[in-house]
Amino acid sequence: MKKIIYYILIPAMLMFSAACSDFLDEESNTEIDKDKYMTNAAEAEIVLLGVYRGMVPEGMYGNYLSLLFNLGTDIAQVEGNSNERFRIIPTNSFSANQAELQTSWAALYNAIYNANDFLEGIEKKKGSYSEKDQALAEIYIAEARTLRALYYFELVRRFGNIALMTNTAMSYQHPSTFVQEDPIKVYEFIEQDLLYASRVLPYDIDDSLRKGKTYRLSKGSALGLLAKVYATWAGYPIKDESKWEAAAKTAEILITSGKHRMLDDYEQLWKNAGAGEWDASESLIEVSFYSPTAGGGASDPIGTIGKWNGVKTTMIEGVRGSCAGYVKVVHTFVLDWREYPEDLRRDISIANYQYLAEKTLYAKGSSDTPEQAEINDADPTKKQKEKQYYTPAKWDIEKYVPQSNMLINNNKSNVNWYVLRYSEVLLLYAEAMNEWKNGPTPEAYKAINMVRRRGYGLPTDVASNVADLQDGLDAKGFREAVRKERAFELAFEGHRRLDLIRWGIYYKTVKETAARLGNWWSTNGAPNYLVATPGYTTEGKHELFPIPQRDMDLMSQFDQNPLW
Repeated sequence: MKKIIYYILIPAMLMFSAACSDFLDEESNTEIDKDKYMTNAAEAEIVLLGVYRGMVPEGMYGNYLSLLFNLGTDIAQVEGNSNERFRIIPTNSFSANQAELQTSWAALYNAIYNANDFLEGIEKKKGSYSEKDQALAEIYIAEARTLRALYYFELVRRFGNIALMTNTAMSYQHPSTFVQEDPIKVYEFIEQDLLYASRVLPYDIDDSLRKGKTYRLSKGSALGLLAKVYATWAGYPIKDESKWEAAAKTAEILITSGKHRMLDDYEQLWKNAGAGEWDASESLIEVSFYSPTAGGGASDPIGTIGKWNGVKTTMIEGVRGSCAGYVKVVHTFVLDWREYPEDLRRDISIANYQYLAEKTLYAKGSSDTPEQAEINDADPTKKQKEKQYYTPAKWDIEKYVPQSNMLINNNKSNVNWYVLRYSEVLLLYAEAMNEWKNGPTPEAYKAINMVRRRGYGLPTDVASNVADLQDGLDAKGFREAVRKERAFELAFEGHRRLDLIRWGIYYKTVKETAARLGNWWSTNGAPNYLVATPGYTTEGKHELFPIPQRDMDLMSQFDQNPLW
């Protein structure tokens, strides 16, 4: 397990986490003479790894960007029947003063500052490098620009009307001088970073320059992310439909390169994530979490993956920590997936069991068998508390985390998080081709069918009467098929809420899900599916987060997002 880039190098990386201003809510703790560092590629790489480490904190993919901010959809919700504590964001009952929003806003801008700082520093120094080091420097620049693009992508699609900080000097301006950039300009800035990176970065399989490639970005990462950026740009709220063509053509470059592929076994993805095993075949952007001790300090690069969103587990002293299982599966999603019994991904993705103190696996309900549990939950109107207990299973720590990667901790884990997988690029390609051509093409069918065949445990290059979509779908029918396939393939991986938003159907979907569920389970008259509570989710409001109130107070030229 090569986790060194996130653990051993932390002391060096922290030296370069710089001040940004009150706007970014960060202060410098260390003054260093930067002119005396990054004198060669080896030193520059250490600083670059600090830019990578921006992905790790709780306000980033350690929790909020991966888990907390993505609940309240037709497939996943937060546990319980109140909007108290951590439930306030997943139920859309928060305000602009919510601390978690401020934390992620500041963490994203801090990560962008570090990317800008690295880029400015290496541009000054690379002219004195050896020929080999100059070649490495160009790759490092492309990596930093891809990371900066990713951080801006998270900002613009979640907060919408943001400030565009293109250099470190801007971060030291007085907050009252900051202005909101047109989101289109932000997307154009992201596009330029990713176009550059896609030209410069090698595919992982072709990379002979970087000694340590584990969890590092490649040409496949840049192309895949750019395709996703274009697909988002084409959707709500900008709706530049010309970007569908760009999304399709960008994804096609990656697909036809033959440099990446899906793993043969869908379950292997989650074995790899639990064991901390890097496989660049399908994993295009992945966040590595690792600490041998999990002391819980700010320097520990560990996350909450599998703790927050895994299978409910009770603690056994000295053997394992507990898993809260705060993420719950919306029950109508379970029923939808039961219509496709041959799809192996369902039982890999959804757990109808928990781990009790005696280390026995229990199905939910009055019976102790999984078969009876399926019978019990077949009726969506039946008031059974068991239905609230279904959790995601992809990050089942008991099942997928070997002892060598285990932490005996109730809150933190070493489980990795996928930001972008190759299978998603195939689905983006199918979606973009259908939207661009106003109907599915043979290439679109091929891409989605490859994903479906793998999900059914079949060879991806052989036609299947069981797994393949029916021929003859029109644009609308194929669109719905892609949307459902994204739910199945990428279930609980942090994409669904943002998908519903870019498709312009978030509010509608929340309301329709509530109607389908009915009052199938409640406690003391309080509904279980809280996100649809009147006064919580509002159309035209919750498609974006508010600009954090602290920053609104500082930045007098900013306008708050609609209805906030």
